[in-house]
Amino acid sequence: MAIMLKGKIKKWGNSFGIVIPKEVIYNEGLKENQYIEFFIVRNDSAKVLKETYGLLKGRFRKSAQQMKDELREGLYDDD
Repeated sequence: MAIMLKGKIKKWGNSFGIVIPKEVIYNEGLKENQYIEFFIVRNDSAKVLKETYGLLKGRFRKSAQQMKDELREGLYDDD
């Protein structure tokens, strides 16, 4: 099961940690020293979007408008 959470990184001694809300711990039956897997998604969305779409710039042979027009034709085709 996957859960989307937002958290804040806290410094603990020489390490860093992320606090998991108590409700999530109880609802998911998590225990101390249990291993979990998680994804890290940075909150600088504008930068991520710019990098992602910047990678695609100039890679398409058709313009965005041409692709939208073709999609509309396929959706509303009376055949």
